[in-house]
Amino acid sequence: MLLKPALAAAVLLTAHTASAETFNLTMGSSHPTVVPWVGVLSDHVVGQTNARLEAMGSPDRVEWTESYGGALFGFQDTLEAVEDGLVDAGWVGAGLWEESKMPLQTITYFAPFVIDDQPTLMRIMNEINATVPAMAQSWEAHNQVFLGSSGVETYHLLTTFPVTSLADLEGRKILAPGPSGNWMSAIGAVPVNGALPTYYNSLQTGVADGVISIITGTYPNKLHEVAPYLTLVGVGAQYTGGLTVNKDSWDGLSPDVQTVLRELGSEYATLHAEQVQVRYDTALQAMRDDPAVTVTTLSETDRQAWIDRLPNLAGDWASRHPAGPDTLAAFMSAVRAAGIEPGRNWDQ
Repeated sequence: MLLKPALAAAVLLTAHTASAETFNLTMGSSHPTVVPWVGVLSDHVVGQTNARLEAMGSPDRVEWTESYGGALFGFQDTLEAVEDGLVDAGWVGAGLWEESKMPLQTITYFAPFVIDDQPTLMRIMNEINATVPAMAQSWEAHNQVFLGSSGVETYHLLTTFPVTSLADLEGRKILAPGPSGNWMSAIGAVPVNGALPTYYNSLQTGVADGVISIITGTYPNKLHEVAPYLTLVGVGAQYTGGLTVNKDSWDGLSPDVQTVLRELGSEYATLHAEQVQVRYDTALQAMRDDPAVTVTTLSETDRQAWIDRLPNLAGDWASRHPAGPDTLAAFMSAVRAAGIEPGRNWDQ
């Protein structure tokens, strides 16, 4: 017997209501929400999940618990925190601190001076994570589902001493985590490991003489108070990892929730890149306006000398990993296809 439209709708509504599920998930990060790649997790991914589910007509909902700023784990443990299920979802700094476990994800740190356009870099890295099989497999091997790239704008120097040339950096201890340490050792500086939450104390206590980092991170953390010399270098925008979900948690979600999280993950990559650019412009201007901060630009001659003194970082990196050559070729080809001329053609 056919049901009348009104009755059919009521039956369908009852069926949806009966099958409605609420999923309790934890979103976490080692860094605070003042940095864009974490702030957008809270404001957009967490903030929009249930609104998107409602808009698509899904009865399912997510009850989020949020933990940022290292409350649950430190910067060294972002990969393991999601892999082991300490959090269900979160920002993983694979491009920064996981060279041994996820070497392919560190590609941009071994190919500096290539691209300053972070939004374009995020699009490129989303594509590479989706189209280079080994990139996707590197997440799967650590029990995670990749949803969207994270990254930062181009790197500059912030030091406790003035920098008038590359020679001023020789022998100086510069905070440069993971692969970024290679940039500093190439010009005679001494790289020191660390992360934004630890930088202020390291600079204040003399553990380090400076940091090569991002203004969107250093300014809100007030590093210019203890390292008041900003030298604009332009080492390049960097891919740092991204938003991931624990695979076991992911498999337990409904198709509706998975669809929404994939959508939000893609938007996360775009939105935080746009936010980074706005924050970068604002922070740089604020530092220029601060009489206690000295802002200079490294000369083109010294910048080119820096590039020339770098060993074949990308080529050596690629040779150490079976999928390295293909990944490097895909990255550099995508950069050139975007109309960007790299400072150095690392695949040639």
